[in-house]
Amino acid sequence: MANKKKETSSKKVKKAIQPDANAAYQQTIDNHKQAAAHHIEAAKHHLEAAEQYAKGNHERAAHNSVLAYGHHTIAGEFISDDAKHHAQTLKQTNYGS
Repeated sequence: MANKKKETSSKKVKKAIQPDANAAYQQTIDNHKQAAAHHIEAAKHHLEAAEQYAKGNHERAAHNSVLAYGHHTIAGEFISDDAKHHAQTLKQTNYGS
C-alpha cells in the first residue's frame, strides 16, 4: 500500500510540473511560428517582385521588395525575442551550471 501512495504522489508531481514546462516553451513555439509566417510572406513578396521586374513593372516590383524587407525585419524581431528569452532562461538557471 505504501508503494502505491508514493507512485500516485510522484505522478501528481510530474503532472503538476509538465504544464509549467510546456508553458516555458510556449513563447519559443509562438516566436518560431510567427517568424516562419513572416518569412513565408517575405518569400511571396520577393517572388512577386521578381515577376513584376520581369514584366517591366518596376514601381510594383519595388513596392513588393519593400514589403518583403518589412516581413523579413519582423521575422528577425521574433527571432531576436526568442534569443532573448533563451538567454533569460539560461541566466535564471545560472548559465547551465
